[in-house]
Amino acid sequence: MPKGEFRNEPFLDFSREDIARAMRQALERVADQLGQEYDLVIAGRRIRTEGKIRSLNPSNPSQVVGVHQKADAGHAEVAMQAALTAYEGWRVAPVEERVSLLLRTSELLRQRKLDFCAWLTYEVGKNWAEADADVGETIDFLEFYAREALRLAAATTPIQYPGEKNELLYIPMGVGAVIPPWNFPLAIMAGMTAAAVVTGNTVILKPSSDSPTIAAKFFGLLEEAGMPPGVVNFCPGSGATFGNAIVQHPKTRFIAFTGSKEVGLDIHARAAQTQPGQIWIKRTILEMGGKDSIIVEEDCDLDAAVTGVLSSAFGFSGQKCSACSRAIVDDRVYDIFVDRLRERARTLKVGNPADNAPMGPVVNQSQYESMLRYIEIGKQEGRLVAGGNAIETPEKGYYVEPTIFSDIAPQSRLAQEEIFGPVLAVIRSKNFKHAMEIANNTEFGLTGAIYTTSREKLAVARQDFHVGNLYFNRKCTGAMVGAHPFGGFNMSGTDSKAGGPDYLYLFTQAKSVAEKLS
Repeated sequence: MPKGEFRNEPFLDFSREDIARAMRQALERVADQLGQEYDLVIAGRRIRTEGKIRSLNPSNPSQVVGVHQKADAGHAEVAMQAALTAYEGWRVAPVEERVSLLLRTSELLRQRKLDFCAWLTYEVGKNWAEADADVGETIDFLEFYAREALRLAAATTPIQYPGEKNELLYIPMGVGAVIPPWNFPLAIMAGMTAAAVVTGNTVILKPSSDSPTIAAKFFGLLEEAGMPPGVVNFCPGSGATFGNAIVQHPKTRFIAFTGSKEVGLDIHARAAQTQPGQIWIKRTILEMGGKDSIIVEEDCDLDAAVTGVLSSAFGFSGQKCSACSRAIVDDRVYDIFVDRLRERARTLKVGNPADNAPMGPVVNQSQYESMLRYIEIGKQEGRLVAGGNAIETPEKGYYVEPTIFSDIAPQSRLAQEEIFGPVLAVIRSKNFKHAMEIANNTEFGLTGAIYTTSREKLAVARQDFHVGNLYFNRKCTGAMVGAHPFGGFNMSGTDSKAGGPDYLYLFTQAKSVAEKLS
């Protein structure tokens, strides 16, 4: 059982030579394992397929990180039957057994933290600190949800009606599809899976085709920790074939998804179509996109605001749904803010994340080409302040400079469309009211921040800045499990609040039991 109260996993200090040396050694160990082939795993059975998924290193696309089997629509039924069979035993397993699985997995991950950091560096291009944050968040999810499952199991009704024994039970739902993204390929994948499993459900896990190796490594930890066969079934595959087949299957009870708005809405629509033999309404737990703003007021600490905007916009090359893609700056400090932002952006070094460069590549060729298209759009819609170029390397990595455009109109494409990369729009506001209007003018509502010393402005923002995660005088990325339950409004998703005290409710159904006392 959990030892003590929940505490966030501490970050590693890579400025210490012993830790940096250990990280370099982990990168060398993992480099020796690149290119290996991984199986589908359904009910504990290893399966090879004719079709393959090849995961590539975005810093060096000629380097294959892992070769994976490609599940197709035919595997959907096999995986579903395996998950249904496992569910019959897992749903009645004592909560302590399910909690112990998460805690053992957490301990194994903690022991191999640097190796998992190295896998994140090679497969999706995270530098050391970003990789450490991803692994640390995974440990946090496992530890936090373990404790929350025990709390949920001990839940009771608000009152006991006279003459009765009243219970409120939170029971599992059934088989769920877990469809995670590539940008937090360990934390989000593991968090959604752990939440489903610890509450007694079984899972068909379809990882992103850009990051299946990390998911395979985590699945291996679950097996090593003693997970019964079929509780989680590891099934990389195409979203259009295998993914849709699972979403539409009449026995699928819920779908937990993190990714783009377009795919999330498609999943939501498919799940809403009742299939022959389906006897429930499928639940969708969706975390989608963002077009996140940081408001910079004239009364703020301007240097702190520059630091916060830069970190939020260009951490992991802007490939976070929480990333700042719009800086809304008061006219009175606009020019000096842009000048300072430009100078700071020029100091950001772009390079190989294995060498711990501050900024690495974008994840694949498609993202790379998309960034270059948006840069051309930005040149038409505003003034290029910094960056704006691809960076050529001998390995032909997918590198793009941190790019800033100023004088962007609030309704322009650069101000409205989710870019998901290192491109920042700076927008001029007339006053605080105008800044708030701009901040709320998108279809999204995920994260936001405001830099100001005014308590009155903070009070207005607390009520009227319409986002799921709002930050005052700090960056808009870096949500911590337990402290910042994460999820957004509007087209940013169903506001699921991952890492919060009510997240596990989404994977359960409440059953009221009343017994008359003699």
